[in-house]
Amino acid sequence: MEYNAIGLIEYSSIAKGIGSADAMVKAAAVELVISRTICSGKYMNLVAGDVQAVKSAVADGEVYGAESVIDSFVIPNVHPDVFPAMSGSTQVLKLDALGIIESFSVASLVEGADAAAKAAEVKLIEIRLAMALGGKAFVTLTGPVGAVEAAIAAGVEVVSKAGMLVNSVVIPSPRPELLRDIL
Repeated sequence: MEYNAIGLIEYSSIAKGIGSADAMVKAAAVELVISRTICSGKYMNLVAGDVQAVKSAVADGEVYGAESVIDSFVIPNVHPDVFPAMSGSTQVLKLDALGIIESFSVASLVEGADAAAKAAEVKLIEIRLAMALGGKAFVTLTGPVGAVEAAIAAGVEVVSKAGMLVNSVVIPSPRPELLRDIL
């Protein structure tokens, strides 16, 4: 099923995160896409649906999560590359230039990845969300050098505004071995 919006809440409490997942799906007709623990003892819920339903679900999840909410977002008109990149199902046969953005939070990274994909003709490869990363997240993307530079700049701006940027890099001509190792 296709959705035009996603919403995410990141929690410091696992118990509140699980309870909030229930509150979110009871609040509106949304699909609970991801509801799981993430590194450093945090929890995350990602929902998808139409914009108003996602806004309603996130609002109820924030109320339920209260003081345990670390970060949240609603992205209307989410870029179509975001879902495959989060699930690891993106097919990339060749790397042109390679761009990477690394963030201290899942929420800011997903927002940054969406902004990057919307800013230039690039392909999101993977959005890795805080599993075996000490709570951090990163996105990899590929395309022509100029497009990757523009996309990384747009994504970095979003993540930096949240105060969550760890680092970013653009590799103009990555060795083919990197494709094997990053996918």
